[in-house]
Amino acid sequence: MSKAPSSGRKLFNGIEASGAFPVEYRFSHAKSGNRHLVVVFANFSAPEDYGWSNGVFDNVRANILWIRDRFDGMNAYYLCRNMDFGLADSVQNLISNVMRSLGLTPDQVTLWGGSKGGSAAFYFGLRYGYRNVVAIVPQFLIGDALEKRHPKVSAYMLGEGAQAPHNARVLDALLPDLVRGGANPGANIYVLSSPQDEHYTVQVEPFLGMFQGYENFNFMYSESPTITGHATVTRRNVPALVGLLNLLADGYAPRLGFVRHAAEEFDRDQSDIAAYLSATSKVQDTDAFAPPVVTAPAFNGQVPDTGVRFEGLAPGAVRVSMWKNGKFVASPDVAADGTWSWQAAKPWAAGKHLVKIFAVDPAGFHSGRIEVPFTVVSGPAAGPAAPAAPVVSVPAPQQQVGASVAFHGTAPGAVQVGFRENGVFLGAVAVAPDGIWGWDAGRPWPQGPHLVEVVAVDAYGSQSPPAAAGFTVVNASAPAGHYPPPY
Repeated sequence: MSKAPSSGRKLFNGIEASGAFPVEYRFSHAKSGNRHLVVVFANFSAPEDYGWSNGVFDNVRANILWIRDRFDGMNAYYLCRNMDFGLADSVQNLISNVMRSLGLTPDQVTLWGGSKGGSAAFYFGLRYGYRNVVAIVPQFLIGDALEKRHPKVSAYMLGEGAQAPHNARVLDALLPDLVRGGANPGANIYVLSSPQDEHYTVQVEPFLGMFQGYENFNFMYSESPTITGHATVTRRNVPALVGLLNLLADGYAPRLGFVRHAAEEFDRDQSDIAAYLSATSKVQDTDAFAPPVVTAPAFNGQVPDTGVRFEGLAPGAVRVSMWKNGKFVASPDVAADGTWSWQAAKPWAAGKHLVKIFAVDPAGFHSGRIEVPFTVVSGPAAGPAAPAAPVVSVPAPQQQVGASVAFHGTAPGAVQVGFRENGVFLGAVAVAPDGIWGWDAGRPWPQGPHLVEVVAVDAYGSQSPPAAAGFTVVNASAPAGHYPPPY
């Protein structure tokens, strides 16, 4: 879900899906006309596998591209799955597309990462010629780190069986071979480590001498009693590291000799990057990928504080994502039949709540959001019970129909049944005394899949949970996703 950090910087979420592996990203535009791009790689403990996404970069002036290290639900050092480096090619494809969309060159790019993210910054920076590399407590022997510390990631990256040890040695040689080969000798390289880092003696110190041929290699040796291990090296040096990042973004690479301040262009045309962000946005064509249906809690209903439970349908999705006040709540999986549910482990505060929910498809794209307002009350929910959800007998679930669609069903105890799709009200019809109802929109439906929510309303105005009517219109004259005028 898009959100703005405390500084007010807007974040764009997207997926670069043109390569062999879909790559998820977040992007934030530069401040003050800065003409630089910082690419951020994540460590193992990064929230949602996005590194440095906790607001520490709020005041960095450059454009920032955060890349998620999550492929098939696993980390991959941004490199490979079962030694298939098409994964790394897909990551590089994202970086180069964003760079070109901003009208930048590799000389205006800084790659930044810690731990496995530092290893990735080295790999992409040296192999593809990016100007600046900042690697914080990196691991040069990637295969060794996988075998000793991360067995699940090891199986994903190296494969399993007799070839796995050989593949680990291939990854061990990946970064050292790039350095020994003199890849990108003009790069400005900054490495931070500490003797208190448990990786230092094996993963960093033996490789420092290899950088003697590099024009501007800098090793920042941090030693302090406040550093107690691998993870704390970074926290101890955050202010200095962010200061370094702003220097690089402004065109200064700390070294002896002449430096020139990077150009600032306040009025530069941003149409190319805007088009790219739009084309790769996580929220795609919402007509083709409908928002989830929420059957509980009822819209504007009451929920006891002892049992806040969400249920619904999301055909075509693998999970739904739930957010409240801009904060992540949960992400329950969607079953094969499209149903999903989630139960809060702790009581919710009494009062009004608004939860936003969207569906996520297998590639990671998002549906539109649906808002679920409800009130938590102490003890049992007060007021008359909400009517039961109506039964939709026609169209049948996932039925293929023509452009003219009639709805039929029953809703005992209700006085009216209403219809909406993608949050848009389509119409309503009265329920007969025997509980039978029927409705026809009176207009042709556009071709393609549809998911209509059918809601019963009783004499007190209480709404039922929605019933889902999913169907596909075929051989219609109207193009898919183009609706007729409002019903």
